[in-house]
Amino acid sequence: MNRFPRVGVGMIIRKSGKVLLGKRKNAHGAASWCFPGGHLEFGESWEECAIRETAEETNLIIKNIRFASVTNDIFQLESKHYITIFMLADYSSGELKIMEPDKCEKWDWFDWKELPCPLFLPIINLLKTNFVPENSK
Repeated sequence: MNRFPRVGVGMIIRKSGKVLLGKRKNAHGAASWCFPGGHLEFGESWEECAIRETAEETNLIIKNIRFASVTNDIFQLESKHYITIFMLADYSSGELKIMEPDKCEKWDWFDWKELPCPLFLPIINLLKTNFVPENSK
């Protein structure tokens, strides 16, 4: 196991009362559903990471970006430890596309109360906190 946790940023993007999730492939958590996101780069703000990762993965532009929550995620089978910073944003523009087909099988919009399974571990941990996108500021 790595000695130090890595930092991931997950984007909870809202559009028409739904949130965007992608089905992962070829990485830890393969076949699970997750928000767009990725590693926080050196010197990058959480907002900058959210904008960059969203565009790189989905081709979407987001607005109203703000902090939502944070989770402590230990992937036992993969011997990985992440601190995941969740950012909340609203869809602004762009056509949803699979920009990284080697990492994501598909994207789709889901009602918060009807999320698909299986979910990526950070989302499972987020749900344990009773987080609801509509209640965040």
